[in-house]
Amino acid sequence: MHSTGKNRRMNRNPKRNAALLAMAAIIAVASGCANADRTTTGSLPDDYRTRHPIVVGEQERTIDIPIATGATRLTRGQSEVIAGFADRYSNESSGMFRIVVPQGSRNDAATTVAARQIRKVLASQGIPAKRVLIESYSAPDPEEAAPIRLSYFAIAASTAPCGQWPEDILFNTTENKNYYNFGCATQNNLAAQIADPNDLLGPRRMTPADAMQRGKALERYREAYTSM
Repeated sequence: MHSTGKNRRMNRNPKRNAALLAMAAIIAVASGCANADRTTTGSLPDDYRTRHPIVVGEQERTIDIPIATGATRLTRGQSEVIAGFADRYSNESSGMFRIVVPQGSRNDAATTVAARQIRKVLASQGIPAKRVLIESYSAPDPEEAAPIRLSYFAIAASTAPCGQWPEDILFNTTENKNYYNFGCATQNNLAAQIADPNDLLGPRRMTPADAMQRGKALERYREAYTSM
């Protein structure tokens, strides 16, 4: 008797029953969406920043200066390029600066004169003579003019070489993963933009506050000054 009466009362409130069913359906759909999100997130464990990390290490900086056969001095453009390379050396390194002169080439006499002038350019840029080392290398072709190579070692930020494809892209597509080379160029460009690689090792020490600037800021605050 009680059961029959209860069923009759439920049948008398069809709107209430429909609302309860709709609410139950919404809860079920929301639960299903939550599970789908967790599954999707968990299926993407690869990260291009982990696969192509930016590391700090030693690299050789080089530049080749072509010397014409019979040249008696450096051109103005060559002197400017050497000065720029020397300025970069002063900012990046404190090691030896190498001037590598070819031997057995067609322009032997010209490169000997140019090497002496390069030392003068370096001295004018503040590089001490004790840091400049002159070396030689065998020219590959005695009938051709060989360049003078300038080089030094510096600490720099870099990534591994890009353009490697050790895996099949089709498998990564079916598994919803990035291909191996994805993000390498971005990381490489980001590393090239880092002015001081030491910033990746840790924060710099804090410098003292500017007392004058702080006083001006407090004065403007007291006067309710707003900069437009």
